[in-house]
Amino acid sequence: MSNGFSEAEIAQFGRDGYQIVRGLVSADGCSRMREIAERDLAAAASPLEYEAETRYPGAPPSLEAPGGRTVRRLLQAYGRDAVYRESATAESVVVRLRQLLGPRVALAQAHHNCVMTKHPRYSSLTSWHRDIRYWAYQRPELVSVWFALGEERMDNGCLLVIPGSHRMEFEPQRLDEAQFLRTDVAENADLLRTQIPVELQPGDVLFFHCRLFHAAGSNRSMHTKFSAVFTYRAMDNAPLPGTRSAGQPDVIL
Repeated sequence: MSNGFSEAEIAQFGRDGYQIVRGLVSADGCSRMREIAERDLAAAASPLEYEAETRYPGAPPSLEAPGGRTVRRLLQAYGRDAVYRESATAESVVVRLRQLLGPRVALAQAHHNCVMTKHPRYSSLTSWHRDIRYWAYQRPELVSVWFALGEERMDNGCLLVIPGSHRMEFEPQRLDEAQFLRTDVAENADLLRTQIPVELQPGDVLFFHCRLFHAAGSNRSMHTKFSAVFTYRAMDNAPLPGTRSAGQPDVIL
């Protein structure tokens, strides 16, 4: 499935800020990525981020609190195992990125580049945000690719998106100090009602714009949810020197 997006799908990405490709990763590929994630999760293989360190709503208040050492992200996925490198640079992914970003693209190791592990008991909420809020590039034009390694549903904390929000500008009062979309102001009420869940099956892949507002609920199921996420840029959209975005070498594709 490396033929790429159709013209209609490219137009939809431009309009809505995201596009889903069903079954892009094989069952074997999903199983291999998940097996490595489960191995590294069991070993608490660094680098990783704990739920308590996110300070998101519902997260344990400290590492010493109950659930405080629940892992939220297995970081630096690209360097963890060949299966992540193969998936992140697969022709079926890269051909679509070139359609969205241009002929020369790179994988940004400084952002995302992780396996999200959302656990049943201690998973936190992710409030409405745009990833570009803490990234620093010449242009706010990057694309993230989200690989579903298992089912993603409302009850286990799937992503929620606001279609078209990547094209919108927001007055300062509509965002909080951390650039999260405020849910307590009337100006955002109509927009929040347009949210939709991105429910995925194993092997489905979500492409989404870095300015797209998205959120996620907690995992209310009995099983941990696994997702691998990578971010890409056009080669002529360099990270700003001295910023976190320039802190890791990019992988030229």
